[in-house]
Amino acid sequence: MTGFNDQVIEEFRNNKGKLGGMFEGWKLILLTTTGAKSGERRTNPLGYLEIDGKTVVVASNMGAPRNPGWYHNIRHDHRVTIETGAESYEAIAAVPSAAERDALFAKVIAEDPGFAEYQAKTTRELPVVILHRIDDRVQGMGDFLVEVHEWLREEIKTLRAGVDDLVAGRADSLTMEKSLRAHCVSFCEALTKHHTGEDMGAFPMLAQRFPALAPALTKLGEDHVVVAELQKRIRELVEGYVHGESDPSRLRDDFDELAGKLEAHFAYEERTVVTALNVTTHG
Repeated sequence: MTGFNDQVIEEFRNNKGKLGGMFEGWKLILLTTTGAKSGERRTNPLGYLEIDGKTVVVASNMGAPRNPGWYHNIRHDHRVTIETGAESYEAIAAVPSAAERDALFAKVIAEDPGFAEYQAKTTRELPVVILHRIDDRVQGMGDFLVEVHEWLREEIKTLRAGVDDLVAGRADSLTMEKSLRAHCVSFCEALTKHHTGEDMGAFPMLAQRFPALAPALTKLGEDHVVVAELQKRIRELVEGYVHGESDPSRLRDDFDELAGKLEAHFAYEERTVVTALNVTTHG
């Protein structure tokens, strides 16, 4: 099969996506994935459909008992390359929710009844995959997340400056109570709301659509727990300072630990989920 695939791929690329013989007139793309075990790039010719403005492929494997290798690969790495004959572009492979999959598969078989025949040959449910083109010009939930991070970063700088004033003796307890204390409370509430929204909404949605993100999402969720504990400790120190019970130097050290963990968390989140959030918004 590999030799046959190689011949099809070569003909596809040499003729700008046009094929003869048994594939003449077919709508095909070349899908390149990263091998789940080997880490090597694998290219497969696939039939595709355009449904509701989305590029859709079905992991039919012609009705075989097992899912095709490329589907296994995208569950480990959702970044793929698409070749149409006219162009090549990067994309993200998304697995729709069960209800969305069923509605989409109904449209698939309405357009190409052959997939219903493949489904009838096997007891496994044929996976449907949406290929979202990555477009750097897209503005979506991922870009909004970065904007929220930038706002939180500025809040951290402001709070750190207030802590520095305390340590240097440039602020009295009254200033602390009216300014830094209130600022700290509002910052912690905003951060908690942000992380709760991710844990309850964005992360479960991404885990469903992009199984390859599961390890990253698990790490991000664990980060939220660590950050929440640090927030609690800092708020207790702030309250303690107001009542003369906390050492400003300890407050500064703990705040710096929180700031460092948050920046590492923000940077990791931006590397791993922003693109997926953007294409999901506009997919």
